[in-house]
Amino acid sequence: MRLTVLAVLVTGLLARADFDAVAAARFAKLALDCVHKEYPNKLAHVLHDAKDVKPPRLLTPAFYGCYDWHSSVHGHWLLARLARTFPDAPFAAAARKALGQSLTAKNLAAELKYFEGPGRVSFERPYGLAWLLQLSAELREWNAPEAQAWAKALEPLVRAAVARLSAWLPKLSRPIRVGEHDQTAFAFGLVFDWARGAQDEALLRLLSERVELYYGKDRECPISYEPSGQDFLSACLAEADLMRRLFAPVQYAKWLRAFLPGIPESVTKPWLTPEVVTDRADPKLAHLDGLNLSRAWMLEGIVAGLPAEDPRVGALGAAALAHRVAGLESVTGEHYEGGHWLGSFAVYLVTSRGK
Repeated sequence: MRLTVLAVLVTGLLARADFDAVAAARFAKLALDCVHKEYPNKLAHVLHDAKDVKPPRLLTPAFYGCYDWHSSVHGHWLLARLARTFPDAPFAAAARKALGQSLTAKNLAAELKYFEGPGRVSFERPYGLAWLLQLSAELREWNAPEAQAWAKALEPLVRAAVARLSAWLPKLSRPIRVGEHDQTAFAFGLVFDWARGAQDEALLRLLSERVELYYGKDRECPISYEPSGQDFLSACLAEADLMRRLFAPVQYAKWLRAFLPGIPESVTKPWLTPEVVTDRADPKLAHLDGLNLSRAWMLEGIVAGLPAEDPRVGALGAAALAHRVAGLESVTGEHYEGGHWLGSFAVYLVTSRGK
């Protein structure tokens, strides 16, 4: 058992070691190709009158590319993450230029005005708002003077997002357990990480209370029912990845045993195998490539939350590695349906941002 676990962990470390500036350039190109690409575009836009009919670049001038608002936000996060991680890489200058073009005070003031417009109380809630906070965290932690200037310009929009989430949480009577954007468990994980880094104690208390209420007593999550045909997030694994942020390892191990009792204690056969996409040109079917990537980082997060000697680590690590390999192989950019967003998921995984 210990040899198997060791082999899994070593293999995983080798996979991470392969991620260098050359590998990062492939993902950076995906974001550089789309953050200022206005069309095709899918708007989530409420029209009140004819004056609301405007092109995306005028509605949301910072985040109008990459097909939709949330993909644009995490495309900018990708560029910040990689430019910060590989500051001397050939792509870093282009990444910083793209960020500087988007994250101006003027553009972000227009974003805030749009955000606070009538009929937009649920705009990009919770998925897009969570990624906005992730972008904020990346800029805040990046010591470069230009990054600090972008973070400052972004701050009013961030505070508006935090206020909106804080007003929504007490009114949300049940968690949202789907495999797409509305899912709460994944978004809450990103929000929790932002709040901890920003030392926002009020949001941390509120979020912790609501998460405990929503998920603390959950048992026997039906992971065998997953995925639906167009999921890019696992409801069961996202919840498990979220809860390790709240519990100490021993308490978390006990909770996880009740929540996912079917996790094997030995690696005798594959558990939770990667999904296969039948048509990557179909934007919904291509979601399953993202599911493989998000499952990989969630499984790694679960391992990180358990005591090192927990007997389930081997099976969880083996499943994480299988999903990592399958997910990264799918990020080719061949089809814009996946290319506009899968790079962000890949970078979140390979840079271990969630841990």
